[in-house]
Order: sequence, then structure tokens, then C-alpha cells
Amino acid sequence: MRYIAIAAAAMVGATPAMSADVYGDPVPIIDPVQDPVYDVEIRGSNDVATSAWENVYIKGTIGYTHPVMDGIDYDVIGGTKVFDTYDLSDTWSAGAGVGYQFNRFFRTDLMLNYISSSKFVGSTSDALYVSQDLASWGAYSLIASVYVDLDFFGGGGGGSSFIPFVGGGVGGTYVTNGNLTNQACLDGDPTQCQDPFVHPGEDEWRFSWEVSGGFGYAFRCDLVGEAAYTYQRIEGGNMFGVAGGAGPGYDRGIDIHSVQAGLRFYPARDCDPEPEPYIPPYIPPVYK
Repeated sequence: MRYIAIAAAAMVGATPAMSADVYGDPVPIIDPVQDPVYDVEIRGSNDVATSAWENVYIKGTIGYTHPVMDGIDYDVIGGTKVFDTYDLSDTWSAGAGVGYQFNRFFRTDLMLNYISSSKFVGSTSDALYVSQDLASWGAYSLIASVYVDLDFFGGGGGGSSFIPFVGGGVGGTYVTNGNLTNQACLDGDPTQCQDPFVHPGEDEWRFSWEVSGGFGYAFRCDLVGEAAYTYQRIEGGNMFGVAGGAGPGYDRGIDIHSVQAGLRFYPARDCDPEPEPYIPPYIPPVYK
């Protein structure tokens, strides 16, 4: 019996060593990596962005534009007169720029916008004559804007892909006025006309500001479409020079109404990241 007890004690003492040889050192428990919630990332959420560059976007727009002049004054010998009519034709516009999305609610961008040439048709009159005035008008704008994305349902990735927004900005607009051709004819007899005069057009930078509202649609984590209405105010300034004893002329400002479609592209975002390898949790040995 004595020898049997000694042998049993030796086997019990050797069991932990044998178990250590079988299982080795414990492996740390690592939880599986969760995929980022891209429905939140598309709105620039700082919770999932791994780099500030992921919030930088490139933006392009194209639109239909309706410009409206507020009025035109021009100098004549002995005083100042006003245009009777002053119409600008509808035209198209396009823009390009860069922006930054601070979070899913706030973003800002700097845009260079081009308004294509619009046809100007106006008229003036006196006691005997009625004149027709023809010219062209166009503009380039550099506007810095801030937007509020009304993304109240985007948290956690369960929100809608439609994101309403409002915004506003300030900047400068370079207005280009073509030469103004003026021809006066007898009131009631358009066949009796004077020789036309050509007033040189005036080009200059002016202060401008704008407000806008619309909605975005998230196609992917790195691509958002936009549809918006924008109102832009261009302050008044020089329009044309002196010719035939009349001039210079000054417009009182221009209101720009635009309906635009655009795209925002976030080049640093990865919509299809490589999945992390799954490491199963460590299961400790069971001793009996």
C-alpha cells in the first residue's frame, strides 16, 4: 500500500506539467473587429473617420440661372436718367471647388462659379426718341460658404440617405459687361433712326453673397449628389462708358436665382476596406 500511495502522488504532481505541455501559454482574448458604419461616415462623422483627409471633398455643380437687374442709371448732359427696361436672358452656370466636412452637421467649401454669357436688352426714351440697347453680361464668383446638414436621423447608420441642408456664403464676383450698342428711333416710327452709338463695357470685381437650400443623396460612402436652389446678390457697379454724349452707366445690383445639381466626392474614403482576420476567443483548458 505504501508504494501505491507514493506512485499516485507522483502522477497527481505531474498532471499540471503535462497540461502546460499540451496547451502552452494562454492566448490573449481578442474580440472580432467590427466594420465601420459607413452610413454615418458619409456624413463625415468623427467617430469613424480614421484620417482628417477622409472629410475633404471635391465638388462640382451645373445649373439653370435666372439673373435679374435692379435698375440702371446713366449720366447725360445736365443730369442723370434711368433705363425704362432692362432684361437679362436666362442662362446656365457651372462651379467647382473643394470643401471640408467637420462632422455630420457642419461643412464648408470654397467654390469658383461661372455664369455663362447672358443677353441684355434694354431701352431708354425722351420726348422724341426711343432707343434700344443691346449688350452681353456674364460673371465669375469666388464664394466661401458654410452649410448645415439637417441630418437628425443619421446617428448609428440607421438614417435616411436623403440629407436636407441650408447654407450661406460671402465672396467676390467679377462682372463682365460687353459693349453696349444704342440706337434711337423716332417714337412711333421705327424706320426713322439715328446712327448707333457703342458704349464700351465695364468689367470689375464686386462684393456678393448668397444663401441656398436643398438636399443631398448618399450614393456611396464617398459620393453624395446634391440638388439645390441658390439666391446670390451681386452689388451694383459700373456697366458701360461714355458715347454720343451719354454715359457712363451704372447698374443698381443683380439678383441671381439658380437651380443647381452637383456631386461631392470624398477621394480619401475607402468604401470597401479589407476585412480584419477573425481570431477566435481563447478558451481555457478544463481540468478534471
